Amino acid sequence: MLVLTEKAISAVKGLISTTPEATALRVMVSGGGCSGYQYGMGLEAQAAADDAIVALDGLKIFVDPDSAPLLQGVVIDYVEDISGVGFRFENPNAKATCGCGSSFSAGDEAAAPQGSACGHRG
Repeated sequence: MLVLTEKAISAVKGLISTTPEATALRVMVSGGGCSGYQYGMGLEAQAAADDAIVALDGLKIFVDPDSAPLLQGVVIDYVEDISGVGFRFENPNAKATCGCGSSFSAGDEAAAPQGSACGHRG
């Protein structure tokens, strides 16, 4: 399925500790972004009936069945560098990625919208 680095797990656990109703991280993919698909993350209390549940170092991660194939092999890291602070996705299945790293193309979606401010990396 997917992998979170130690830094990402620590960051998510910190967020969960300050959100009493949250028990897990949801990672998803939806249509959109400048490359065709965009990543999403959120904190949730319960899994949906059809979710895959991944456990990593005491952290529960919920993934819906539509997102699961697009997240196969993805590594999520938490970085603090000159370009910003936040979660970064490394997707071995991406045919192209958005310059800002928040969206990707898997080669099966319609052509990405033109005129994006962040550009594409192939």
